[in-house]
Amino acid sequence: MRDQLANALKDALKAKDACRVSTLRLIQATVKDRDIANRGVGKGPVTDEEIMQILAKMIKQREESSKIFAENGRPELAAQERQEIAVIEDFLPEQISEEKMRALVAAVVTETGAHGLRDMGKCMAALRERYPGQMDFAKASGVVKDLLK
Repeated sequence: MRDQLANALKDALKAKDACRVSTLRLIQATVKDRDIANRGVGKGPVTDEEIMQILAKMIKQREESSKIFAENGRPELAAQERQEIAVIEDFLPEQISEEKMRALVAAVVTETGAHGLRDMGKCMAALRERYPGQMDFAKASGVVKDLLK
């Protein structure tokens, strides 16, 4: 994943794509910050799964910012956030559809033998492990909660 990001940055620099360059540098800086934080607690460098989680979080942050900018009459800033989202999404696997997510959540609930809301953490951990960066875990959490009621 790191090599993929580095190669994409080189290509963006050659193409003089300012938005893509700045977004890729931001991604790399975030990953490096997490590496440094991990070193402080005795962990190794960030894994590809953790990078996908970082990217998903960055997308969520930009979606919120874009919405706020649009509501406050700043369409140019909202458009910039959406451009950054498009760049980040290039590095994530295709997102699982809502219908498929519901089926996967139901399967995980059955597999883990979850019976009540106290088992929600077990289900979410299994989903995060199996589908990093492929689904919106906030939505999945709502589905798990509905199934465990």
